[in-house]
Amino acid sequence: MEIVQIVLDRKLLQATDRAAQRAKQNRSALVRDALREHLRRLEIREREDRDRLGYSKRPQTAEETIWEEQAAWPAE
Repeated sequence: MEIVQIVLDRKLLQATDRAAQRAKQNRSALVRDALREHLRRLEIREREDRDRLGYSKRPQTAEETIWEEQAAWPAE
């Protein structure tokens, strides 16, 4: 692991310490977990944006929409 220094305002630091205490982990572990989760969400958002762009460049044809009926849940 590497040691880094970050700057947080007082309120954010206090909130971080309270959250770490509730989670029964130290501040560093909480920040690592939060950063990992944030990076995971960014990656998901980037993939969704890439997919959205790809589908917008090539919309479904009439032949492709036929399969939507097969994939739909049956009516109850």
